[in-house]
Amino acid sequence: MELTFLGTGAGLPSKERNVSAIALSLLQEINHIWLFDCGEATQHQILRTTIKPRKINKIFITHLHGDHIFGLPGLLSSRSFQGGDELLTVYGPSGIKEYIETSLRLSCSHLSYPLSIVEIDEGLIIDEEKFQVYAKKLDHVIPSYGFRIIEKDKIGELLVQSLIDIGVMPGPIYQQIKENNVVQTEDGKVLYQKDFIGPSKKGRIISILGDTRYQEGHREFIENSNLLVHEATFEQDKANLATDYYHSTTTQAATIAKIGNVDQLVLTHISSRYQDEDTTRLLDEACEVFPNTSIATDFYQLSVELKA
Repeated sequence: MELTFLGTGAGLPSKERNVSAIALSLLQEINHIWLFDCGEATQHQILRTTIKPRKINKIFITHLHGDHIFGLPGLLSSRSFQGGDELLTVYGPSGIKEYIETSLRLSCSHLSYPLSIVEIDEGLIIDEEKFQVYAKKLDHVIPSYGFRIIEKDKIGELLVQSLIDIGVMPGPIYQQIKENNVVQTEDGKVLYQKDFIGPSKKGRIISILGDTRYQEGHREFIENSNLLVHEATFEQDKANLATDYYHSTTTQAATIAKIGNVDQLVLTHISSRYQDEDTTRLLDEACEVFPNTSIATDFYQLSVELKA
């Protein structure tokens, strides 16, 4: 699981930061890439990475403000010319279906692949073999959502020595034990998977929140995440401004990370009023509350590893 921040600015693009988009690479897990938001020029940003648009099979839109969606029609259209033929599903708030269908219809864009558009509400929105995704409505001026991506626990290691000790030698039977609760050997032994598999490996959790004001009630949704991605549009001294504009400050994002017991916090959606020389100060504000914090820049990459 690797994140690539394609755009980390707020509201409008700047020389240093494009508008919102994050790619979650799940190539090793399911051979696909998921995209979170798709601001203007996202496909230009992708050109500067190793990301292949045809590998993107899910796009999650947090809300319908332009800096999060204006790049979507172009990306959907271009995917037709980049080898994309698999189903692509877009998840987003009410209105995302009309926005996409109207943009494609008026521009006479024809896709070469099937497109599904799902208008979401709170709760479980995806439950697949290896992953679940939950959505949570946040506190913004228009409906805005956060997403909690949960990797399901992995089966533990096969206890090879225990099998050898009872005379079951390596072979196809080992794979059968991994895949079935009960297996019978050729000589009639009945083997129960639970007796020959070690403890399961805890899956990873990533929480990505859209634009929002600080709300302590978000704690439960992001609790115990391995990684939290949270907006920090403003510095700590502009808390009143953040409240007025339905955004968060550096220290507010750090506070929710702290009370939510997350492992790591990455701040994004940084206002264009802040230049490169301000980054250290903004980071220091957050680290005073939650030390394991970083501020994303465009093309910043971060891997979320399985815990030993």
